[in-house]
Amino acid sequence: MSQSFRLLNEAEVASLLSMGELIGVMESALARFSAGDVLQPVRTVLSVGPTKAFFGVMPAYLPDPGRLGAKLVTVFNGNEARGLPSHLATILLLDAETGALCGILDGRFITEARTAAVSAVSARHLSRVEASTLAILGTGVQARSHLEALKEVRGLKDIRVWSPRLTSRERFVEEMATHVTGTLRATHHAEQAVEGADLIVLATSSPTPVIENGWVSDGAHIMSVGACRPDQREMDPRLVARAELYVDSKAAALVESGDVVMGIREGRFGEAHLRGELGEVVLRRVHARTSHDQVTIFKSLGMAVEDVAAAGLVLDRAHERGIGQRLEI
Repeated sequence: MSQSFRLLNEAEVASLLSMGELIGVMESALARFSAGDVLQPVRTVLSVGPTKAFFGVMPAYLPDPGRLGAKLVTVFNGNEARGLPSHLATILLLDAETGALCGILDGRFITEARTAAVSAVSARHLSRVEASTLAILGTGVQARSHLEALKEVRGLKDIRVWSPRLTSRERFVEEMATHVTGTLRATHHAEQAVEGADLIVLATSSPTPVIENGWVSDGAHIMSVGACRPDQREMDPRLVARAELYVDSKAAALVESGDVVMGIREGRFGEAHLRGELGEVVLRRVHARTSHDQVTIFKSLGMAVEDVAAAGLVLDRAHERGIGQRLEI
């Protein structure tokens, strides 16, 4: 007996995702994960070839409404020379009652969008309500998606961006200027971007720290979405020790995040330094910001439940609008 499923490419996925709606779906998914309503193991990761490229398998099951699926994700940093994105992904969705294949979706855009949407959830709950100065370190797709997401939850007035290459900074400002109402400018140094910012996004591919503790003002909220391996860190370890630290998954952070793993190994802090999961903050089981001057960090590694919930949203919209190819296997 053949199985019928819907195939959606990146352009179709992008046309069906609204950032405002996605932020709400991610907030719910994070809460349900921390409430124990989600079945999700820590991702399986293979290191591929001499460049140690990344191949991850990320399955999850979310009941009511039933969402069952997995993301296959790769990170090949040499892809730029081949004209390909460094991060590629495919998401498979299965019928939660029968296990039958019901969707194959390009996952690159979903990964990009849901990562930023989760950071926006963290800003909504952990940053100061009046936060309006945003620093973005990085100018790739995550930098762009974070700007789109954060303007949904905070009134951005002053946006600074930095990356190592001048041409990348200039291109970012040119391309994104029409997407914001506040000022958007490039800086010559990362410190210039970070100084005085109350929202800070770290969206680089650097395996070593790109931000120093002394640059960060009291009261800032930092969203760290890079350095997803235990031997990589993108934050000054003194900054991680100084701040209130929140994660998406405690189990994953203690295995995968170099900013956490190396900090513990070096004796800078213990496991108790992790204040809790973002979902626990959403559920009000863990306190959020307790003072105006507190520095908060959300360390994001990405979770399968985020991908499966986002893909489920896209597939629902595709059915409603008749978008995508219907195929049989």
